[in-house]
Amino acid sequence: MNSPISRRTPTASLVAGAAAPGAASSTPAAAADRSGKPHGRPGTPTVVLIHGAFADASSWSTVIERLQRHGHRVLAPALPLRGLASDAAYIRSVLDSVTGPIVLVGHSYGGAVISQAAADAPQVEALVYIAAFVPEVGESALHLSDKFPGGTLGQATVTRQYPLPGGGQGEELVIRQELFHEQFAAGVPLRTARVMAAGQRPITLAALQEPATAAAWKKIPSWYLVATEDRNIPPAAERWMAERANAHTVTVRAPHAVSVSDPEPVTDLILRAARSLGPGH
Repeated sequence: MNSPISRRTPTASLVAGAAAPGAASSTPAAAADRSGKPHGRPGTPTVVLIHGAFADASSWSTVIERLQRHGHRVLAPALPLRGLASDAAYIRSVLDSVTGPIVLVGHSYGGAVISQAAADAPQVEALVYIAAFVPEVGESALHLSDKFPGGTLGQATVTRQYPLPGGGQGEELVIRQELFHEQFAAGVPLRTARVMAAGQRPITLAALQEPATAAAWKKIPSWYLVATEDRNIPPAAERWMAERANAHTVTVRAPHAVSVSDPEPVTDLILRAARSLGPGH
């Protein structure tokens, strides 16, 4: 089902470092049981937010604040962006630290990660994709981004070499800082986009090429936000993936960095997924 949402005026600019993972995981509503596992205010699921490539946890800053005001415990861990299987394994360890139901949210490449990390994770009861990849088993993020025309990420990135733990060199991608605003965050204030560009997290080429080995969206109810001005993932690809996943879908006239430019509809969709879990949660 698809319901359009008109473009909202950005309500806040990103504050550098405002949502570092440690800060994001500490809220007035937070508590812990005797096992040391965190849980939220009674009746509310924990929301776990996974960023994608070329971003970090601070990209969720305003969304985190809004979710916390609604009484949700929120975790926004830093994603390594080194490989799909290893990234998913790391996020699964985060999920295993939480007591109670989870709404798991992924942006961009983070969508591929949550699809794999949530497989056989009974505490994850809703998946929310924010302008994100939703791969089938055997598909990679690169495969999905090339499936439809309209993406311009390839022309905006540069490849850098980095040392591999066992020796040799790997390849990672970053967006050119002078192109970051137009490519990733059009609609975000230029001053904010420059901060985001300076602090962007590179992703390995191997992570984008690695095929998924699980597709949790086949068993877990899903929600999807399509960003119609996205230049990283073609909007046509987003619509196609949302439809294939039978996701509850909304459309926002926004760039790829929609959690920064339009935090209100992003938060609203997450809250909608949380409310679907019922009063018993």
